[in-house]
Amino acid sequence: MKMAEEEVHRTSTEARAASKPGVVRYILAISLALVILAFIVIYFV
Repeated sequence: MKMAEEEVHRTSTEARAASKPGVVRYILAISLALVILAFIVIYFV
């Protein structure tokens, strides 16, 4: 039977090998606002 390998424990920053800038939430917020604005314009035109 094969021996179990050692578990590797890494922090989230080490695992992704980068920092977490949080830019995605701004892109989502701006995109959501633009979609809502587009629906309002389409509704009234």
